[in-house]
Amino acid sequence: MQLRRHLLKTLAGAGLLGPAGISGLVSNALAMGKVPVAPGLHRLRGEVMVNAKPARLGQLIGPGDTVVTGPGSEAIYVIGQDAYLQRDASTVIFGSDAAKSLFRVVTGKILSVFGKTHERRDIAVSTGTIGIRGTGCYIEDEGHAASARSYFCLCYGSADLTPAAAPQEYQSYSTTHHDKPMYIFNDTKMARMIVPAGVVNHTDDELTLLEGLVGRWPPFYGQVGGSRY
Repeated sequence: MQLRRHLLKTLAGAGLLGPAGISGLVSNALAMGKVPVAPGLHRLRGEVMVNAKPARLGQLIGPGDTVVTGPGSEAIYVIGQDAYLQRDASTVIFGSDAAKSLFRVVTGKILSVFGKTHERRDIAVSTGTIGIRGTGCYIEDEGHAASARSYFCLCYGSADLTPAAAPQEYQSYSTTHHDKPMYIFNDTKMARMIVPAGVVNHTDDELTLLEGLVGRWPPFYGQVGGSRY
C-alpha cells in the first residue's frame, strides 16, 4: 500500500498520469494495487515499432526483439525483473535465446533498472560494453561515426566498463546516486577514451517510476534529502 501510494504521487508529480503521461494501463494497475505490473509495453507515445511492426499496449518484449522509437516518441516496458524507459529516436536490440543476457543500444537514449540476479547483464553500446548487476543506469548513444560518443550514468549499483578502442582503460566500480557519469569515446586521437560527465536527461522520479513498476524502491529513496535530479 505504501509503495502504491508513493508511486501514484510520484507519477502525478512527474506529470506521468493521464492522457499526456503514462498509459491508463499502468495507472489503473497501480490504483488497483497490482505492483509489480504485468510484463509488456505499458506506455506508447508517437511512433513505436517492435520488429518493424507498430507496437501495441501490453505487447510482450522478449529475446531477439528490436524496439525502435521515432522522433518525439517514447516507450515504457517491463521484461521480467527489469524495466525500461526508451526515449525518442532510439533503437534497442535484445539478445536472442543464446545471448538473452545481452542487449544492444544501437543509437538513442534509454533509462533502465535491473533486478538483482546472479546472472550478469551485458549492454553493448557503439563505443564499448558494460556489464551490470542490480543496477539503474542511463545511456545515450550517438551511433557509430568516428566522432560519436556514448554517455553512461551508473545511477546506482555496480558496473564493469570496457571501451572498445582502449580495453586497457577497463573500469569496475560502484555508485549509490549518480556518482560517476561519463562519456565513452572511440576517437583514438584522444588521450583517454573515458571522460567525466555531468548528470543529463534523466531524473530520480523516472527511476522511482521504473523501480516501482517491478515492485522495488530505488536504493537512494529516503536517503537523499532534496534530490538534485
